[in-house]
Amino acid sequence: MSSNQRVILLEFNELSPTLMERFIKMGQLPNFKRLRDQSQVLITEAAERGFELNPWVQWVTVHSGLNYADHRLIELDEGPLLKQPRVWDVVSQAGRPVWLCGSMNIGYQMPLNGVIMPDPWSTKVNASDTLQPFFRFVQQNVLEHSSNRPALGAADYLKFLTFMLGHGLSFGTITAILRQLAAERVDDSVRWKRAVLLDKLQFDVFRWYYDKVRPAFATFFSNSTAHFQHYHWREMEPDLFKSRPSPEKLAAHDNTILFGYQEMDTLIGQFLELADRDTVLVFATAISQQPCLIYEEQGGKVMYRPSDMARLLKFAGVTEPHTATPLMAEVFNIQLRDEEAARRVEGKLSEIRIGDRQAILAQRKETLLTVKCQLHERQPQGAELKRADGTTANFHELFFELEDVKSGMHHPDGMLWIRIPGTAPRCYENKVPLAAVAPTLLQLLSLPAPPQMGRPISLFAADAAEPHEAVPV
Repeated sequence: MSSNQRVILLEFNELSPTLMERFIKMGQLPNFKRLRDQSQVLITEAAERGFELNPWVQWVTVHSGLNYADHRLIELDEGPLLKQPRVWDVVSQAGRPVWLCGSMNIGYQMPLNGVIMPDPWSTKVNASDTLQPFFRFVQQNVLEHSSNRPALGAADYLKFLTFMLGHGLSFGTITAILRQLAAERVDDSVRWKRAVLLDKLQFDVFRWYYDKVRPAFATFFSNSTAHFQHYHWREMEPDLFKSRPSPEKLAAHDNTILFGYQEMDTLIGQFLELADRDTVLVFATAISQQPCLIYEEQGGKVMYRPSDMARLLKFAGVTEPHTATPLMAEVFNIQLRDEEAARRVEGKLSEIRIGDRQAILAQRKETLLTVKCQLHERQPQGAELKRADGTTANFHELFFELEDVKSGMHHPDGMLWIRIPGTAPRCYENKVPLAAVAPTLLQLLSLPAPPQMGRPISLFAADAAEPHEAVPV
């Protein structure tokens, strides 16, 4: 590999190999087909199952080359706890610039030669100063998407608009925003499509900084289609599910997932145009999704989120000084001042019951609690929360049900396509370990991987003698 070669890692979270193949055969994804047909095409496999299969665990594996057993990051927003170097740390330490655009659960070693924008759920890693107006806007829209009330004021919108006008806002993105707003005035039920507008805005910003920084290694993360899959697989394939979607839901969302893939196909086309002959495009999904059928006997998996976190914590008897912030879906974090206070709050939340069932799951790591309602079946209107001292409250006054029932779940297989200019495409049969992606990225940049990353994937191997080799079909 040339030392002048650059790598763009496209992190399209949880796209499904099965759906990708289906939609390509339907002729719906011309740019994905073009990228696939020019690439080394592999399937990765995560080492974990169960809760550890969450994307915020698996993207750490992609970036560090360490499985969960070694990196031990189990919650979203724990990225800075990892002390071992990630791919961008190695690139930066080699004196080459990096541009991290939205990657999930990141941390980095100081000083980092480049520009950083963490995922919108991050509270411990700051975006680079120049990116703050954009990061705050995206973060508030993502964290409060289920309540439709982002905590943004007029000044935030003005800062965001000023930022975008000076950082690559394209005519195509402006047109898409205006069309979306016009469509919502006619039919507010299409509001869900706003998620792809954030992708378009993010690409404009990515391209502006990419041209300015000229990074040796860059990432671009998108979660919009993963969200669509989680909540609308039922409408896409209703015959798989015992609990059928309503006619209204079916009409509104039967093509939502396809819409997401098509929007990402447009992004792929833009990245193909952006990449020159010295740029390797790497498309990765970390994991994928499959239909979620394990809750069908109860009508599907429902999720509840606090209507007002301050009110919920007051009912729980939490008087300790704290900060509470929403996270993903039904999850929120509570930060305490010390571990003793965190233990007390953990106990107060964990004791809350509905009948004989624990209603709230609180997981503590030092002074941080990750909290969620762990009831996943629809609660009757009279459902009552009870503390250990007998104090009660109406469940539905403290929690609201998220609009969509979850119908997609995680799968350990992921896609990995590597487009190397001037290299003939190949499709590989054997799965490769997800942890092998990080050293492979460094190999593409002609940089040695730290020992803890292990060996890279043996691309172009003639046989299957080595455990990390991929065998062409």
